[in-house]
Amino acid sequence: MTERERRRRRALDALVDDVALAEMAEAHGEVRLAPVAVVVAAYREADNIASVVSAVPKLLCGLERSVVVVVDGEDDGTAAIVREAGHYAAVAPVNRGQGAALRLGYRIAREHGADYVVTADGDGQVRPEDLEVVLGPVVEGTADFVNGSRRLGVTHSTGLVRNVGVRVFGLAVTLLTGTRVTDTANPIRAFRAELSGQLVLDEPQYQASELLIGAIMRGARYAERPVTMRARASGRSKKGGNLVYGYRYGKVFFGTWWRERTGRPLAPAPAGGAGQEEAWKSSQVAASPSRKV
Repeated sequence: MTERERRRRRALDALVDDVALAEMAEAHGEVRLAPVAVVVAAYREADNIASVVSAVPKLLCGLERSVVVVVDGEDDGTAAIVREAGHYAAVAPVNRGQGAALRLGYRIAREHGADYVVTADGDGQVRPEDLEVVLGPVVEGTADFVNGSRRLGVTHSTGLVRNVGVRVFGLAVTLLTGTRVTDTANPIRAFRAELSGQLVLDEPQYQASELLIGAIMRGARYAERPVTMRARASGRSKKGGNLVYGYRYGKVFFGTWWRERTGRPLAPAPAGGAGQEEAWKSSQVAASPSRKV
């Protein structure tokens, strides 16, 4: 992709994001997030999303949380289900890919008061109790970015190609960055909210490796925690066949590594975040009873 094409895509992305943010503001009014934002990208997940958002614990690592679901175009009723359950939804007017949806979710988190982001899939493969497992080191201040790892934990996937791919890409990023990584594409990850604003995140779809490699190569303190990958609750994966997925993921993987060889270091982590919890609680006292959290 040429630089001109890249700038054009960024301009179009910004336009789509603006439309989604305007729709979110119209639906919810003022958006004020809890210290922890649980960000979920969803595409045609009306059959799964109710059970996903209802299972998110009300407290994660002792902190209040808000759930933010970004609907990646072609809304099949997912947004209405999320809002009826008392959570936030932003609807992109076109389908762009999981990477673009999560990128918008990260922006919402850091611009609306969240200190921390933890991600989950919209298809029911993530165990709710694992969100706290991955978030813990970030809240404790011992890590800036934490990935869940099915290899350190459990996977219910029986796909040989995909399971081999997890090992191959984990070994590759370990060799290329000098940081031990066992699972580069796990859907559960946690980080300080401002971290996403310090990284180059361009990929519309296969963003897991872009985020991971960018964070590591710019000096983020990295850790992994064991999690369980369950079988999909219903429906079929939108990622395509294993070989096609592996090829496209690999292009993003190695392209990000090449780009980030000269990336600027991250800004230092801020000291503490305890004040945010009290500020958010205070904002609830004055909030309208209909305000979604």
